[in-house]
Amino acid sequence: MSGRILIIDTVATNRIVLKVKMLSAQFHVDACSTRIEAEAIIATNRPDLILINLSDPVEDRHAFCHALRQDPQTASVAIIAVGVADTSRARFAALDAGADDVLPRPMNDTLLLARIRSLLRVRSATEELMLRDSTSRALGFEEARAQFDKAANVALLAPIETDHPGFRQLLQKGLGVPVRILDTNAVLRANTVQPVPDLFVIDGTHVDTHQTKLFGLVSDLRSRMETRLSTLLIIVPDEMPEVAAMFLDLGADDVVAASSAEGEITLRAKSLVRRKLLHDSLRATVRNGLHAAVTDPLTGLYNRRYVEPHLARMAEQAGRAGYEFAVMMMDIDHFKSINDNYGHTAGDRVLMQLAERLRDNLRTIDLVARVGGEEFLVAMPRTTVSKAHATANRLRRLVNCRPFDLGDAGPKLRVTVSVGVAVSNHGILKSCQPGKLRDCADAALYAAKSAGRDQVAMGRSAA
Repeated sequence: MSGRILIIDTVATNRIVLKVKMLSAQFHVDACSTRIEAEAIIATNRPDLILINLSDPVEDRHAFCHALRQDPQTASVAIIAVGVADTSRARFAALDAGADDVLPRPMNDTLLLARIRSLLRVRSATEELMLRDSTSRALGFEEARAQFDKAANVALLAPIETDHPGFRQLLQKGLGVPVRILDTNAVLRANTVQPVPDLFVIDGTHVDTHQTKLFGLVSDLRSRMETRLSTLLIIVPDEMPEVAAMFLDLGADDVVAASSAEGEITLRAKSLVRRKLLHDSLRATVRNGLHAAVTDPLTGLYNRRYVEPHLARMAEQAGRAGYEFAVMMMDIDHFKSINDNYGHTAGDRVLMQLAERLRDNLRTIDLVARVGGEEFLVAMPRTTVSKAHATANRLRRLVNCRPFDLGDAGPKLRVTVSVGVAVSNHGILKSCQPGKLRDCADAALYAAKSAGRDQVAMGRSAA
């Protein structure tokens, strides 16, 4: 996962060491020593994540973190406090100021990179939801966001044979809501968890004896349709950074050492609950705000009316952050013959099944829309040429690898698609017009059709 990282540290050696580590991990990196320098960098090249030393004796870096969190332009930027004294008071102060995590020196590189990857995933999801919210409002949907006055639903997952009243009491006191206890084995065996928690707190302190099971549990919760949007906080054993890193890479939202102060554990839990409810609210705004006006009634995908302003905002966002994005145009081959031979009901079934395959096999941050009769558009932020080409071919194979069910209208039918792909030119991104990018993808789609169909064609980078 690529991203832009800003390092803020008065000590030159610290900046150099961190910069080398981040560059080797394929991140874009800026570095500075003062708040004034940081503010100038943020204004011109807003970072995705900030690594900041809060122990500077000259500047009040805690106030700076707080200011970043209060500014709507930087509120979603991830912050990791580095070099903080490894004490409960110092850690809590950093988290309270707005840091997403605190890593004392010497830092474990495996945990640092896993934490960065996790925070960048969250930031990407948050920004995409904010983007869709702003698109809806630009279309005239000015209804207030849904307010969630229900209490958060929190569940503690622990092996039934372990003693866990301490964690349960701690969470109930800190969050002010009842916390139910679920047996790890029972959750793994069950097909569903009802009611679905907003926050799962997983007792991973016995990871030495239940390691594989707990790793499987996190992966399972992330893959299930009903729990994939829940937040996951893992309580991990002390002095096991590699285990914590593994949990983060498997999809956990946060990890906290079992020996951490009560205030830190509850602060992290509260933060995850707030984020979950914010995401729920943003999703509800899009879902409820004159939804029918911007969605295709047959497939449930967004329509052309939604795509136009959304692409414009995606281009603007990509230009500010300095990353590429891709647009695909996809067309069903010989679709007219399906309608002619089997009827329009059969054609509708093909369109609905294709929409489902696309929706189920793309990232949540990607936009999928039906923009014509048998024509679909996919927009993918933070996507390079090679990734876009690979994804387009994967989608093409997903279409033709399994026949489409026509129901009573006819036998199962093999369907193919042609795909045209265009990727924004990084060097001239800030002047990129989304309309030109879409036209470039359209031209590539025509080339794929002319070359024999059932294939992917790449267009020129668009300016």
